[in-house]
Amino acid sequence: MKNKILLALLTIPFLVLGQTKQDFIKQAQENPSSIETLRVIQRVGGYDPDYKEMRVLFKGLDKAVRKSAEGKAFDYYLKRLESVAVGKKAPGITQLTPEGDPLSLSDLKGKYVLIDFWASWCPPCRKESPELVATYAQFKDKKFEILGVSFDKNMEDWVAAIKKDNRNWKHISDLQHWSNGAGIVYGVRAIPQNVLVNPAGKIIARNLHGDQLKQKLSEILD
Repeated sequence: MKNKILLALLTIPFLVLGQTKQDFIKQAQENPSSIETLRVIQRVGGYDPDYKEMRVLFKGLDKAVRKSAEGKAFDYYLKRLESVAVGKKAPGITQLTPEGDPLSLSDLKGKYVLIDFWASWCPPCRKESPELVATYAQFKDKKFEILGVSFDKNMEDWVAAIKKDNRNWKHISDLQHWSNGAGIVYGVRAIPQNVLVNPAGKIIARNLHGDQLKQKLSEILD
């Protein structure tokens, strides 16, 4: 988790370093009447959240917390996570390419597509570029495509990063930073994250990086 950028870390001012997941679970269970417990549950989820685990903790909160504006927003987030779990049909995405043309996930139907959530300002994302470039070169001629979804808000920075890192695959963005529409639909609150979709449009894996991604693609494409 230390190598990922989490929105949670940007929005939770009282982060206590050194606490474990079990500490957060205990804290959530012991404070069911506090709105702040919603943020504690978010920490339980961490980089790759388990919506089932978080749902159990959410249901343990007082009704007043669950029905608050913050509680309803968190409930929506959990529903989004459930809707993009492995085995679910991938929600549609349509945003603009750097050239200003609309591009949809459905335009890539018939291929295995890695939806890669990233940004030019995200050091871990940029660090991942060389290995992702190598993976793309290895599998791009085997019905594999990458759809980069950028959390950038500056067009020039986005385009410059694509060119500098040789990310020569499909790219889209709405330039809305953490409010990226596709990111919200897919429950993305940390980057880099990715979702692997099969030719039928079903999610078959999430957050595979490095050798894990190569191994998975080898299994299904070689």
